Amino acid sequence: MREWLDRAPTSNPVDRLNARFIQLLMIGVGLATVLARVYFTLAEPAVALPATWSLDQLTDLIVDGAVTLAAFGGVMVIRRGHFNRGIQFFLCVFLLSLAANYATTGYRHAPPDPTPTLLLAIGGVVLGRRTLWAVYTAVIGSFALGQLADATWLPEPRPLGDAFHTLPMLAVAYLLVTFAIDSTTRALRTMLAEAQHRSAALALANERLKKEMEERLRTQHQLIHSQKLDAVGRAATGVAHDFGNVLNVVLGYAAQREQLADLGTPALLDAMEGIELAALRALTLSRKLLNFSRQDVSVTQVFDATVALRELEPMLRQLLGRYIQLDTKLGNSTLPVLLDRGQFELMVLNIAANARDAMPEGGRFGVTLERMETEPSLLLTLADTGVGMTDDVRAHVFEPFYTTKPFGRGTGLGLAVVASMIEAAHGRIDVASAPQHGTSFHIRLPLHMTSDDTPQLAAVIEAPASAVAGE
Repeated sequence: MREWLDRAPTSNPVDRLNARFIQLLMIGVGLATVLARVYFTLAEPAVALPATWSLDQLTDLIVDGAVTLAAFGGVMVIRRGHFNRGIQFFLCVFLLSLAANYATTGYRHAPPDPTPTLLLAIGGVVLGRRTLWAVYTAVIGSFALGQLADATWLPEPRPLGDAFHTLPMLAVAYLLVTFAIDSTTRALRTMLAEAQHRSAALALANERLKKEMEERLRTQHQLIHSQKLDAVGRAATGVAHDFGNVLNVVLGYAAQREQLADLGTPALLDAMEGIELAALRALTLSRKLLNFSRQDVSVTQVFDATVALRELEPMLRQLLGRYIQLDTKLGNSTLPVLLDRGQFELMVLNIAANARDAMPEGGRFGVTLERMETEPSLLLTLADTGVGMTDDVRAHVFEPFYTTKPFGRGTGLGLAVVASMIEAAHGRIDVASAPQHGTSFHIRLPLHMTSDDTPQLAAVIEAPASAVAGE
């Protein structure tokens, strides 16, 4: 029933809220009128159905029928989408019926009736001020008509003064009721108008904000696209820079070919092994460049960091050159980590290349690897005796594209990639440096442990989403 009443078709949100109550009121009035007539007929059939109908009895029967039809007819009009017309129809018929009753029975025999107050409330609250004062005028007119009937055409006429002596009091009393309803509803209507105005302004502001956000989003997409193009160029330059580091290693071995030939076959084999490792690093770089646009998953595996750094030592010596001394303290502990080994080795080579550039006159580059006692992690320290960094440079050293090198010699991506890789491995990197006092990078990486907190070295490989052909 409630859902049926709420489905009354109306576009006004206030009318939609009043629709249920008004329909229930009309249905209640119609049923009450019918039930009252049935009860009156059963209780006093001789009076309700007389042999000869008088004018007042006939008028009362017609009025009951008219009110019933007006009540249910008003509901039908409302259900057809004409909310105000349905209420106006109901009020007009009810007021005409009230006037007809007073005209045929007079006012002096009318019992106390709250119906006029109800009609005022419906007209004022639902239909507005004009309908409210129209209903007030009709109600007072009905009272005046009934008192006029008492004084003129009804039996036992009364003097005009006696017949109309209550009319001023009725007019003042209903005037106060009408004024109270008018004041209350006017305040509510004012608040509703302000709320609707604010709602319209808010909707307009939301629409404007939506357009601004869409415009900002389009601008942001354009900016991101531009940044992507710039990043592709910078990334390619960075990969070329790292590739140059690998080629320097190969060239270092090639420059020593005569000395290696004098040392015999074992030295040549060691040199060829170093060239092979450098070529593998180059292959890793090329794979990185090929996968740049595809965003493939890195190939991670569990490997011993100690063994990886020891195997990387010949390549580091070739990269640093003859004027920089390499000091390594690796120990013999097994320190398994879960990483992309190629990226791990490129990380060390990248930092070593920066250290070489920071020591043009020569110096020392130290690689220290140890296990931390306070937590299951390793500590890798890469330190040089170069020119060092100021506090301002150190604060921005891991930012992408930040570099202090001349154009063409650096992209600012190397240390940013290092920091990103370490963060992805749940590690941490810190830098300590001062001008003319060298630079130290402290890298902490979690060890790959078993359930009983012992290092595990069994290989674990995660295949990429789409591998490069030939791998």
